[in-house]
Amino acid sequence: MPKTVRIAMLGSGFVAGFYMQGLANVNGQEVVVNFSLDKKRAKKFAATWNIPEHTTNLAKLIERDDIDLYIIALPNDAHMPVSVLLSQAGRNQVCTKPLARTPEEAGRMLKAAVESDKLHGYAETEVFAPAVVKARQTIESGGIGKVLWVRSRESHSGPHSAHFWDIERTGGGAMNDLACHCIEAARYFHGKENAIVEVMAWGDTLVHSKKTKGEDNALLVLKFSSGGIAHCEMSWTCKGGLDLRNEIHGSEGSIFTDVTRGTPISSFVSQPAGYVVEKADIDFGWTRPLPEEAFTYGYQAEMRHFVECVRDGVEPRETYVDGYAVNCVLDAGYQSMASKRWVKVKY
Repeated sequence: MPKTVRIAMLGSGFVAGFYMQGLANVNGQEVVVNFSLDKKRAKKFAATWNIPEHTTNLAKLIERDDIDLYIIALPNDAHMPVSVLLSQAGRNQVCTKPLARTPEEAGRMLKAAVESDKLHGYAETEVFAPAVVKARQTIESGGIGKVLWVRSRESHSGPHSAHFWDIERTGGGAMNDLACHCIEAARYFHGKENAIVEVMAWGDTLVHSKKTKGEDNALLVLKFSSGGIAHCEMSWTCKGGLDLRNEIHGSEGSIFTDVTRGTPISSFVSQPAGYVVEKADIDFGWTRPLPEEAFTYGYQAEMRHFVECVRDGVEPRETYVDGYAVNCVLDAGYQSMASKRWVKVKY
């Protein structure tokens, strides 16, 4: 591979911006082109991030032989068709979460990527976040004994883009959007050798019934083959900005992570002071700004990891295998939400 990994950013929205923030501190890479269906958005994104080229022609971009890695930062309904095209062209690819809208779509992506014999990475930021990685290291050292129970919470006041509210385009509501983080965190803490075998879920639309047909609040309980349990809380109706917490309880101790409510800065401002934290509802009064969000959330670490994997020709620690597993768990969760019963996960 060349010394500099040349990247195509597919997308020009919110998550693509976070990926660019993460890549800004990664050596040995260059984003040489970005794609968007909208020419104005593509041009604006390229100008904002000093990307030399932008395009609305996906087919021609995929045909190029000077791109080492394609990053899929597109709406959920575009993941599967774009990924399959990349696999058919024999391209290295990384896809944002959730991998797809359904296990069937995720399965098609995984099968095509494996058959292409090229790199496929699942960009799940949670398991690359420094606090979460440190928690896993503590578990691996035996510090809390056997992991018995994990609690994860991901909540905010609602999605930033209109397409997130359309469950036909996304695959679901708050559980689909946020539980993918919690599920993969639970798999990471319990150990991937311990499969999630059964789930129980609840969901309801408590506030946003005029905006979406999906649930805006959800609970998801996961049973692991080890006998361990995980409890996931997701909400699109909680004020105060992104709330991102984990608890890991073991036979010999516990670990707690809280990267958005436990920041090293607090302030009181009488006038609007600009960006505070992701999904913040106000920017005045008492605020807790979060410095270096891209680093704290895991965007920098995951982008560095994928760039190094492309450069060195090694398999990422998060692949489409993991994304597919998460989609299977989400699917069982929605079955449970409808039936109000425990549902076995089918992989």
